Amino acid sequence: MSSLENIRRKVTLTEYTVNNVNSTDFPGTYVGIDDAWCQAKFEETFNVDIISISGSDMEFDMVGVDAAIANAIRRILLAEVPTMAIETVGIWNNTSIIQDEVLAHRLGLIPIKADPRLFEYKPKESEEPTSEDTIHFKLKVKCTRNNQVSDATDPDILYKNHKVYTKDMEWVPLSGQDHLKSKGIRPVHEDILITTMRPGHELDLDLYCVKGIGKDHAKFSPVATASYRLLPEIRLLKDFYDEQAEKLQKSFSPGVIELKETKDGRRVAKVKNPRLDTCSRNVFRHEDLKEHVVLQKVRDHFIFSVESTGILPPDVLVSEAIKILMGKCTKFLNELEEGAMGKQKHKKGKKS
Repeated sequence: MSSLENIRRKVTLTEYTVNNVNSTDFPGTYVGIDDAWCQAKFEETFNVDIISISGSDMEFDMVGVDAAIANAIRRILLAEVPTMAIETVGIWNNTSIIQDEVLAHRLGLIPIKADPRLFEYKPKESEEPTSEDTIHFKLKVKCTRNNQVSDATDPDILYKNHKVYTKDMEWVPLSGQDHLKSKGIRPVHEDILITTMRPGHELDLDLYCVKGIGKDHAKFSPVATASYRLLPEIRLLKDFYDEQAEKLQKSFSPGVIELKETKDGRRVAKVKNPRLDTCSRNVFRHEDLKEHVVLQKVRDHFIFSVESTGILPPDVLVSEAIKILMGKCTKFLNELEEGAMGKQKHKKGKKS
């Protein structure tokens, strides 16, 4: 046996191994676990808690589900919750330096503040836009020189309309869309820069938005990010005091470990908020700490982070994703039932 093989046999990085299979492994892969489906148990343990929600960001906990369910919700958020986005650009005039196809691509990625639930999917065979499936915007901007100044060097002063923003997009209701005037249909942000121009440059465009999903194109995805992680679990196998407690506190992210004062005036380390842990594992760098700290994950406690593009609030997006998942389950159960009925009819036909 070579010396290299001997070294490989001797080196074991035990601080980086996972020993607690109950909290980390996929359910059912270890002895002593009964992972059979139980409706009563699910109703007792399942829980959704909204931790924080502000503007377009939301963080919530989903407890008591399998990783497959959590990942299904994440993937539906990314790819199957519909939105409205610019699909067709009619270019009547474009004398700017940006090419027509590049300009159309940039416009397509602008998030549109319009509730997709108010519209239908546009039929593929249909070419004419209708009030049921299309939103029409007009973008007409011409750059001119500011004749009131002559010695300025700042383009913002020298030129008028030399920067084209999403605020220059004007919604033009189609026939039959008068009921939508109170919905505030517009680009989500008014300060998205589309292009820059100089005197003599002009844009004259018609923009048509349709309903779609992220599977078709990323521009239809309603979220900027949608992710989840398992809740960290930190167990201290002994009490850490004073300097050792401070060292333990510094090994974790701020807010994870707190120092409490005991009756005899000493400071003892306690786990305060494990969800703030970033899993840096710095505690294993210290020989006097690593044998007395256990880091685990709670396998059925998922911390979701959802950032909406602003088209719909994040809580609405999550509820829509769950509705889509429920619809998929219902469809699958119906197909199973139809398949079972078909087999029964086939057996009866054979007997007769």
